[in-house]
Amino acid sequence: MRLARSVRPAVLLPVLLACVAARADLQDEIQVYDDAINAPGETGLELHANTTLRGRPGAVQTPGAPGLHALRLTPEFSLGWSRSLELGAYLPSVTDSSGPRVAGLKLRLNYLPLQTQDGEGAFAGVNIELSRLGQRYSEVRSSAEARFIAGYRTRDWLLAVNPTLGFGLSDGQRGRSPDLQLGTKLARTLSADWAVGIEHYAGLGTAGHLAPWSAQDQRLFLALDRTSRRWGFNLGLGRGFSPGADRWTLKSIVEWPLD
Repeated sequence: MRLARSVRPAVLLPVLLACVAARADLQDEIQVYDDAINAPGETGLELHANTTLRGRPGAVQTPGAPGLHALRLTPEFSLGWSRSLELGAYLPSVTDSSGPRVAGLKLRLNYLPLQTQDGEGAFAGVNIELSRLGQRYSEVRSSAEARFIAGYRTRDWLLAVNPTLGFGLSDGQRGRSPDLQLGTKLARTLSADWAVGIEHYAGLGTAGHLAPWSAQDQRLFLALDRTSRRWGFNLGLGRGFSPGADRWTLKSIVEWPLD
């Protein structure tokens, strides 16, 4: 979900889909993309933050990896390029017992050719992302992501669905089946500026082979949204309900226009 307005390369899609995937371990962004997109020339800043309150039962900590309760903080800058195209850049960081560290860089492009009319109706598009992360934070340092966006908005309800393919671009990863994830959001409007809803995130394995239930990452968040012309936020508390999911996760997104 995007809050008030924000970010996403359709030209790169055929190239990216020819590559192959791998799992990124850094949870720098937990959100479902909807129909929000910057107007041409509009700029914005979002600050993503999340932390794991309680991890997976029996999970073993990888040596050198960020601790369980590390704070993942990611500023994201966005620019509306045209009515249906938005550019963005992330700078993921992780703060743990060893202090704050920059985890890498991500660039993205959001293409939304089908948009709602007067705030209601269907929407569809794709968000393409390229990332380069430190080995400490991801099994695959260079990767790409194609996040498809579809949904429907009415005055009272929002439904958004994001099937996502993740592609590994590092040596040894090209040619493998892409990772498959699914994000879904159902929200109910409470007033002009407020909405409440549920967000479901599912790590399903790969497009060529779905993981067994015990290895899937299935999490459900209760989320509160505020949107306005001046600033907005998304606040969510998530509960993992599959054996491979962290038990409790807290996340937030705060957004300000820079115009």
